[in-house]
Amino acid sequence: MDFTGNGRTTDILWDKYSLIIRGQRVFIHSGEFHTFRLPVPGLWLDILQKVKAAGFNAISVYSHMALINPSPGVVDFNDYRALEPLYEAAKQTGIWIVLRPGPYINAETTAGGIAHWITSEVAGEMRTNTTDWHAAWQDYVQGIITETAPYQVTQGGPVIDNEYSQAPATHAEYFRELEAVYLNSSIVVPLTANDPGEGWAWINGTGAVNIYGMDSYPQGFDCSNPDVWSPVITDYHSYHETVDPGQPWYFPEFQGGSFDAWGPTAPGYDQCRMLTGVDFENVFNLHLWASNAKLINYYMLYGGTSWGALPFPGVYTSYDYGSAIAENRELTVKYPELKRQGLFLRSSPDFYKTDWVGNSTGGMVSVSNPAAFVTLLRNPDSAASFYIARQRNSTTTDVTIFKLNVTTSAGNLEVPRFTSGITLGGRQSKIIVTDYPFGSSSKVLYSTAQVLFAGQIGGRDVLFLYGDPTYESEVALTLSGAPRIQGAELSSVSSNGVTTVTFLSGIQGLITIWDSSEQLVLYSDTNTAGTFWSPEIPTNDSVEFANYWQFGTNSSILVGGPYLVRNATISGSTLALRGDLNDSVQLTVIAPDDVKTVTWNGIPISADVTAVLNLTAQGGFVAQLKPSSMVLGFAPPALTNWRYADSLPEIRTGFSDANWTLANHTTTNIPFKPYYGDGRVLYGCDYEYCENIVLWRGHFNATENTQSVNFSINGGEAFAATVWVNDVFLNTSYGNSTNNQNILEETDDKFYFPPESLFYERENIITILQDNMGLNESGSVIDEEKSPRGVRGFMLNTGDFGEWKVQGKVGGYTNYLDKVRGVLNEGGLYGERMGWHLPGFDTSSWALRDLSEGLPNAAAGVGFFVTTFNLSIPDGFDVPMSFMFDDTSQPYRSQLYVNGWMMGKRVSNLGPQYKFPVQQGILDYNGTNTVAIALWAMEPKAVSPTLQLAIEGVYEGGVGGIETNNPPWSPEGRSYV
Repeated sequence: MDFTGNGRTTDILWDKYSLIIRGQRVFIHSGEFHTFRLPVPGLWLDILQKVKAAGFNAISVYSHMALINPSPGVVDFNDYRALEPLYEAAKQTGIWIVLRPGPYINAETTAGGIAHWITSEVAGEMRTNTTDWHAAWQDYVQGIITETAPYQVTQGGPVIDNEYSQAPATHAEYFRELEAVYLNSSIVVPLTANDPGEGWAWINGTGAVNIYGMDSYPQGFDCSNPDVWSPVITDYHSYHETVDPGQPWYFPEFQGGSFDAWGPTAPGYDQCRMLTGVDFENVFNLHLWASNAKLINYYMLYGGTSWGALPFPGVYTSYDYGSAIAENRELTVKYPELKRQGLFLRSSPDFYKTDWVGNSTGGMVSVSNPAAFVTLLRNPDSAASFYIARQRNSTTTDVTIFKLNVTTSAGNLEVPRFTSGITLGGRQSKIIVTDYPFGSSSKVLYSTAQVLFAGQIGGRDVLFLYGDPTYESEVALTLSGAPRIQGAELSSVSSNGVTTVTFLSGIQGLITIWDSSEQLVLYSDTNTAGTFWSPEIPTNDSVEFANYWQFGTNSSILVGGPYLVRNATISGSTLALRGDLNDSVQLTVIAPDDVKTVTWNGIPISADVTAVLNLTAQGGFVAQLKPSSMVLGFAPPALTNWRYADSLPEIRTGFSDANWTLANHTTTNIPFKPYYGDGRVLYGCDYEYCENIVLWRGHFNATENTQSVNFSINGGEAFAATVWVNDVFLNTSYGNSTNNQNILEETDDKFYFPPESLFYERENIITILQDNMGLNESGSVIDEEKSPRGVRGFMLNTGDFGEWKVQGKVGGYTNYLDKVRGVLNEGGLYGERMGWHLPGFDTSSWALRDLSEGLPNAAAGVGFFVTTFNLSIPDGFDVPMSFMFDDTSQPYRSQLYVNGWMMGKRVSNLGPQYKFPVQQGILDYNGTNTVAIALWAMEPKAVSPTLQLAIEGVYEGGVGGIETNNPPWSPEGRSYV
């Protein structure tokens, strides 16, 4: 067999079907996970174990240039920016990694991930072959190479690897230069790229990659009407056959959810989870399989949190994405369907190599009801066939019943033969298999029931089927051995050595169809199938790729019941299961028959002998699992005893900005020039203040004719800026977003000076408090990432400004203080500059004032509220928590800091987010925690925010050993501000 490679390694090859990794044909079944959105490295193992438990064998990972390369010449792979702990966790779990380092990653993150310093210091067009852009990304890419090279699959590691057009030529030359760096390094794995649509990009010509990939988001990104679907995209296969038929069909990003926008009409992630829910996963994922794709990555599988200044302006703090694993790491209603699909794929190596034969429109497949649409994929070596069925109208909720003509080793058949038909219950897809092998020597002639698991356990061939309890299905297979248990309530017919078993409607729970010393065949309803797990049994750790399916192990077991089964090992006659519980469940195990003892998280379990006898005569185990009473004993502490201090001394008479940065630039590399003024450029990034809140102070002398000032302020979608003259509030300029409609990313307003607000005998000060919502992603305008955040126009109605001063976070992007939390954590508020948000800062001299009282005197301004609370959660528990603000619309913005990390930006007048999950590791489960709120009242009226800590679940289990890394307050560097 001839395979293709990149000429640098034979460990990863490919043909038109799939990847060949170290001689094994592999279906890459992957989910997207961004470690920077979970800044607790100890929890990465938790996500990887949940990915693996759902039957996935890979993750796709973006790395974030802005975090790793925060300033020129600085490359930082410490703490949550590290790659090594991710690679080690992947090896431990048995997960491949497709690494996507960019430098541009999009990903709804500020500047698409490009380091902020580049947006102001690079004059040339970014993402082209300009010389200064070329120089700017070298350090970052070389750092990625250094960190990754030892973990390539060629070195026994997990690594086996953006959205951009190939035209004009400067784009292609940039890709060529980027590829050249990798090709002149120790990186030998193939290079890929993702075409954001059917753009024919990067297949041939300058900058072409080894394996082409295309993204697809068929439902788009508005979850307002989650019951209204866009139809499936019908030309996936024909497009692939046109553009790159000699390569495997690769989807680097296929819709696994959706991001959500700012605004009072934004639907929220619960509706995104409905739009891309179980039915969507079933119909659209299988439709993707029907196009013969064999490398698929679902974006996102775990979304996480866009904490600090990570978001681009179009999204808020939560990046939950409506994913199968929620932001707080809980498994959602979407997870079981992905697991059913994942275990089918892992069980079906014949599916990794299939020819696209045809479909029911082209005449290659015959169905009795034209409302059904069926595509046939067939393995050319084994003749195993996979008929993937959906509604012809993929958006319909009608019930469609049909029969299907199939070709089998026993001849041509119309199936089902004994029930009324195959039923598609509305938005549903099914896979009808024929000549489908399982175990060492068994075969299914055909099945209209769905396959959850097929394999060998303890020397027996095991098949686990499932179906809808309201519809009929059937399977025809060859049964062997003398049955000890046989489904007496089932209807079966045997002929020519093939037994056809009919599953009538009404079946709930797990039933045994056939139990012999040679075979075990099980059946359940769909929901029960979703409660089963199939942890792999690893080989000796000394074996290379010991934890990787197809490489270190081909052994697994079946475990039903628990909330999560993380892993399993067998030592002698003891099966050790590790996982999580949140409720009492019946544990059901199918294991090798030499297993005599089962432990759960290290504790032996007593078997229910009677229940076992109804399951199987060998290798079965049934017991009751019950979490400890402590699961019910956790209550969140109240957030009380708030301390308060004013955080806007800048508007007070006598405040000195002598140590602030003089804003005197008259040129800028940002292509979006000022609208009006006196030639000075007031863009934060030009002074190293690219993110979060920035303050501007303009000095001027006034006369009786000085009446107003005009400002054009750019902060990005959903921003705000409040303006004072001296200590007098003038007004607030509001950006806007209404679910990505009515977007306003900059304002141009006139501010009138009230009587007696100006001094005529001495200098006046204008103070602008401006929020920066992140830098734009790449768009239709060249270098849109170089967003002009700041003041694009300033003009008094008469006279001129003197000095302008600017202040963002202490040290800017070159000398920022907090090297652990990183360059995107802090902004320029006085309280941030003084470190009031950090644990250990002494607030004992501050006033006692409850957060719900807002700012004193109902003033517009900024105040810091700080309190502490204690947690005492024992090891062995995972307790997701969230901070919940009032769900009201008031004219305030607030920033939530937990132990020094900015974990949320609440915009009360826009919404929709008011709940902010915070992970263990940022929260100290066994110690004192500091929570700080920077409250910005945008109008001179009373605001009354509330905040409480909520426990969202208690799970006995978890990965354990989560370390906190929350550096405390230090006066160093903070005294002069």
